[in-house]
Amino acid sequence: MRYLALFKAQLKMRYIYLKRYYFDTLSMIITMFLVFLIIFYGATALLGGATPTDSGDTLEGIVVGFMVWTFALVAYANLSWGMIEEAQQGTLEQLYMSPLGFGWVNIFRVAASFIVNALMVIVVLLLMMATTGKWLNLDVPSLIPLILLTVAGAYGIGFFMGGLALVFKRVQSALQVLQFVLVIFIAAPLGWLPFMKFLPLSLGTRLIGMVMIEERSLLQLPPGDVLFLIGNSAFYFGLGFLIFKLFENVARDRGLLGHY
Repeated sequence: MRYLALFKAQLKMRYIYLKRYYFDTLSMIITMFLVFLIIFYGATALLGGATPTDSGDTLEGIVVGFMVWTFALVAYANLSWGMIEEAQQGTLEQLYMSPLGFGWVNIFRVAASFIVNALMVIVVLLLMMATTGKWLNLDVPSLIPLILLTVAGAYGIGFFMGGLALVFKRVQSALQVLQFVLVIFIAAPLGWLPFMKFLPLSLGTRLIGMVMIEERSLLQLPPGDVLFLIGNSAFYFGLGFLIFKLFENVARDRGLLGHY
């Protein structure tokens, strides 16, 4: 029951935050949509003036890639920026007083933020499809596990950056650079460079594209690729969490948790 109470508290906090700062929430959705329009119609121009309805899977892939990038962006940013804000506000030490431990606080923060962020991404995705005319296959039973597995790698990156924030405090510049690194992971050409599937997000984006563009179900995807995605995501999530715990011990030993 204590774990359920903690999860409900995190979910309620996310909802109140988005509702209370509704202008910032709307601005974030509008900004993501405008960035997508710039990328999409910029790609249309590079394709020789083709319209958004006659360029085949190339432009559809941009819709899928941008959706995954949005998921990944809010995934790692919520953890890393959240810890920076907690340190600035002086509430970080209070979270460490949780009877369930700071690790569980962050795990339930991840779960709650994923649910809330998924709702925002769905809104942006519907706007993207309505604007471009690219109505993709929304096979929910297939997409949910694939998105969860894909974004798990991004949360691992978030834990890693969160650990850096505990020790070094100001890591905003690195967070901004990381946004563009995620684009490289997502846009990795696995057909030409198959070794890039070892990167986080790369293979997951490809499998999500198979479902949304090629209209396959989860059971129709290559079993080897699905198993590799499970192992890949577990590796990056576990590695990120392990590094976070190491930095956490360093911050505790140096007495940095209560200072910014």
